[in-house]
Amino acid sequence: MESFWGSTPGFNFKDVKFMSAEEKRKVLKQWETFLRNDCTKDHFTKLLYHHLIQHCSFIAHYDLHGFYATYFEEGEDKIRFLSQFDNSNGIPKSVEYHMTYWITDEDYCDINIAMCQVAAKYITQLIAAARQKQREVDITRAKLLLAKHGLSYGKET
Repeated sequence: MESFWGSTPGFNFKDVKFMSAEEKRKVLKQWETFLRNDCTKDHFTKLLYHHLIQHCSFIAHYDLHGFYATYFEEGEDKIRFLSQFDNSNGIPKSVEYHMTYWITDEDYCDINIAMCQVAAKYITQLIAAARQKQREVDITRAKLLLAKHGLSYGKET
C-alpha cells in the first residue's frame, strides 16, 4: 500500500478539466477544518459538499443540508461516512457504490488520497465519539419507547 498512498507529507495537486490544483488545496483545507471540528455543520462548506458529490462517489441527497442530515446527524451514519476515508485496511471503497474508482480516478486520486491521509489523523477519535453519541441516543430512544408503552427499564408498570 505504501506505493499507492505515498510517503511524502506534502501534497502535489494537478489541474484537471473540472478542478484546479488551487481548488483541490482549498477542499483539503476545508476537509481538515471539518474533521478537526468534529464534522459540525458550520464547517461543512459548499465547496467540500460539491467535491464529495462530484468526485468521491457520493450521491447528492437532494442538497448540502440533505447530505449533512444523511451522514452526520446519527453516529452510525457518521461512522459509515468516515469509513470511506479510512485507509487502514487498504484502498477504501465508496460507501454508496462499493467501488474504488472514486480514489483511483486519475484526475482526482491526488485530492482523494490526500483526504484519506488527513482523515487518518482524526478518524479514530471521530469514530469513538460517534459511537458514544449513538449509544446515548439509542438509550434515550429506548427509554422513550418503553415509557410510551407504560414500561420502564427492568420492570413493567
